Amino acid sequence: MTTYEELQARGLIAQVTNEEVISKMINEGKAVFYIGFDPTADSLHVGHFMALCLMKRLQDAGNKPIALLGGGTGMIGDPSGRSDMRNMMTVETIQHNCDCFKEQMSRFIDFSEGKAMLVNNADWLLDLNYIELLREVGPHFSVNRMLTAECYKQRMEKGLSFLEFNYMIMQSYDFYELFKRYGCNMQFGGDDQWSNMLGGTELIRRKLGKDAHAMTITLLLNSEGNKMGKTQSGAVWLDPNKTSPFEFYQYWRNIGDADVLKCLRMLTFLPIEQINEMDKWEGSQLNEAKEILAYELTNLIHGEEEAKKAQTSSRELFTGGSAANMPTCELSDSDFTDGSIDILDILHKSGLAGSRSEARRNVDQGGVAVDGEAVTDIKAVFTKEQLSGDGVVVKRGKKKFVKVVVK
Repeated sequence: MTTYEELQARGLIAQVTNEEVISKMINEGKAVFYIGFDPTADSLHVGHFMALCLMKRLQDAGNKPIALLGGGTGMIGDPSGRSDMRNMMTVETIQHNCDCFKEQMSRFIDFSEGKAMLVNNADWLLDLNYIELLREVGPHFSVNRMLTAECYKQRMEKGLSFLEFNYMIMQSYDFYELFKRYGCNMQFGGDDQWSNMLGGTELIRRKLGKDAHAMTITLLLNSEGNKMGKTQSGAVWLDPNKTSPFEFYQYWRNIGDADVLKCLRMLTFLPIEQINEMDKWEGSQLNEAKEILAYELTNLIHGEEEAKKAQTSSRELFTGGSAANMPTCELSDSDFTDGSIDILDILHKSGLAGSRSEARRNVDQGGVAVDGEAVTDIKAVFTKEQLSGDGVVVKRGKKKFVKVVVK
């Protein structure tokens, strides 16, 4: 199976502009490709997994990845899939986030000896003379065509700022600059980025001639991959200080039955033949598949030792025991009133709920348990003595566990 065929078999390819040429370049290791990452936070999240894994697969096959950090476009904000405008970030915040991204990307991509590049589009976007840009690039973009792009149509009813309207031009200009500076001949992106990517391909052809080799390709379900990074209480981050290895493992261990094989194909490096054999699995075997998925991805991000700890703790929970490596919330004397604390405060202070009102909904919906016993009364209280010693395991839903102890 060729590299391109494996990408197809793993469900990673959605659309291409020239499949024959693109597959040949990838299979021969001649692709110099980029994927962009807007630094909107100081950590990557699981929604970035698909892109990072793809970059590793293609690099292992001899192709050269360029990780493009959006230090420039991050100051504008991508309107794709958004209902409102992003908050403006300072230059210092964007740079800090870019530095954090680089460290995390190094777990996937080998940047040594020219095998890959890390580039920041602030290097060319921030110094652009606006009038010169309009004269150079503006004539090649039709406003009528831009307004038909899905990334803009989603925002037209609620209002699209002129600042965001420029995002497509900036992203297209990125590909143009990468092509000229580094010989980048291919771009990858999510299915929601298709219009922006076509804009870049078209700009290169208009500026440099129809023979310029600039290809586009999109990743299937990348927009869904971004949704993978969101849970009811926030994002699932790759930074262990934001999402512990145990929480990270639990996220994948509790993924839906319908998604587990899809994630194994797209996000792990297990042989495709081994994963295909799991198509026959059902019932309790799917739990084994989820364990495999959770272990492989935790190992990839946090290393073998943390993956083994998380797996052991997770199994203890599923067999009714107490996990030693789960996140811990330490309560102090000030958290108690007359020696007691109610369940809503426990949920809120432990981070299992964002507020007391959210905690109330969790209890009312029957998704809360303490040491395996369901808590259905929003007025339930626990004494300091009950929480002393080894503490208690508080569970919210199927995915969130925290050990609550007294200092």
